[in-house]
Amino acid sequence: MVLLTAVSLGFAAKAQTADDIIGKYVDAIGGKDKLAQIKSVYTEATVSVMGSDNPASTTVLVGKGYRSEADIQGSKIVQVYTDKGGWAINPFAGGTDAAPMPDDQYQAGKDAIWVGASLLNYKAAGYTAELLPKDGNNYPVKITDGKRVTTYFIDASSYLLNKITSTASMQGQDTNVVTTLSNYQKTDFGYLAAYKIDVDLGQFQLGYVVKSVTVNKDIDPKIFDMPGK
Repeated sequence: MVLLTAVSLGFAAKAQTADDIIGKYVDAIGGKDKLAQIKSVYTEATVSVMGSDNPASTTVLVGKGYRSEADIQGSKIVQVYTDKGGWAINPFAGGTDAAPMPDDQYQAGKDAIWVGASLLNYKAAGYTAELLPKDGNNYPVKITDGKRVTTYFIDASSYLLNKITSTASMQGQDTNVVTTLSNYQKTDFGYLAAYKIDVDLGQFQLGYVVKSVTVNKDIDPKIFDMPGK
């Protein structure tokens, strides 16, 4: 008796790759053609920190700059990343003036200028991608940029991104950062965005609830210039 198997019939299942999973994620949030049309993204949100809710916003000019602002306890915190460098204003760190970002902090956040950060832009940036063994119902995709590693967890059912793990330098020490994404909603532009984002920095947590997402709003590139420079 001859047993017919998938292998003998030439139907052996092809092992999935990191690019396969990333491609399904792209399809799930709107598709490659739709994402290619995005030139800017402006988001308004509420950020919960230390028991208080505060207004916040982010502005992305794709490939050029990223700017986040939050008014916390009457003080404005600003973080800016561009394709050339970064700067910040953080009164809680003892300074009210804009100051250049330390290189390790810039390296950790520089991919924020792209939609999907390094997950969708890893090849153009010269990074590597590796599909790790399945973690529960998630496909973990590890993106490596030199010594920096970021792992993206993509749901095996919806193919939506639901968690990101990375490390960041805080007060001279490496800290594990876990970002959880949920409540995906379709924007007016037609792609899905996470409307709830929780960031666990170990010593404290931030919770973002998105109020609105505007795609392809006109953005003045000067908002990414460091004041006084």
